[in-house]
Amino acid sequence: MNQKQISILTFITWCLVQMNCAIYKPEPKITTENFDFLIKQGNKNWANRNDSTALVFANHFIGLAHKKRPDNFSIAVLYSQILFTQGLFSSNSESNDSLFLIGLNTAKNAVLNHPDFNPIYKEASGDSSFKLMSALTLAPNSVVPALYWWAANKAQYIFNKPVIERINNREILEVLLHRIITIDPDYYFSGAYRIFGMFYTRIPGVELEQSSKYFSQTLSQHPMFLGNKVLMAEYYHQKKGNKEQFHDLLGQVIESDINLLPEAIPENIYYKERAKYLIDNISTLFE
Repeated sequence: MNQKQISILTFITWCLVQMNCAIYKPEPKITTENFDFLIKQGNKNWANRNDSTALVFANHFIGLAHKKRPDNFSIAVLYSQILFTQGLFSSNSESNDSLFLIGLNTAKNAVLNHPDFNPIYKEASGDSSFKLMSALTLAPNSVVPALYWWAANKAQYIFNKPVIERINNREILEVLLHRIITIDPDYYFSGAYRIFGMFYTRIPGVELEQSSKYFSQTLSQHPMFLGNKVLMAEYYHQKKGNKEQFHDLLGQVIESDINLLPEAIPENIYYKERAKYLIDNISTLFE
């Protein structure tokens, strides 16, 4: 091999090495420090979730943290709650469906992989559907947060779907909600009762008074969480044709002091705006 050939071969080898260096980018090592950074930034933005940009950043940082440590139960629960909230606060129904779907699957996986639930699920008998239902009726208190955000995201996901899809998902949603009510009925401002109140206005053949009963339960326990009043007006009173009660309940929301429930100020800001929108459109809603 002459000097020219050696030079060409050396150049080609150098090029290949440079290309490999440019293409190969190893995954950064996940350390406690950078994981903690994701959590810190996620929580900081989550605290300001009434700002749409902050909510997007909360999704970004907590989503990355969940991706890095998918078995972390508390992070999975928070991520599911963030996805639900982002879908709720957004007016884009198409992207909302995607958020609710990811949210329900995130919470579902958190339940299935939880060390307190997984043995119960493995010991349950029957086909996959019956096995899951049976295990959920025995779910322990430790998985309630994931049960709730699974149910909340699932309910929002199916509310505007064709009636057959709502009926097909009725059983799993009822099992989730009944289990939450059995072991922690007060969770998230009596949220299981609230979801029942909404859901039973969307299922044919269910007496509307069932919806009223569940809404009354959550209202009596958490009157300062404005979502209870807004959703009762929007789902029950509108469906029932109770225009006066609809207006009165939303009027109470508009006059409410959101600072009386500090842990839910962002949600109460949203529901107060929702109440104003519904009252502004009352003539259309009760045509």
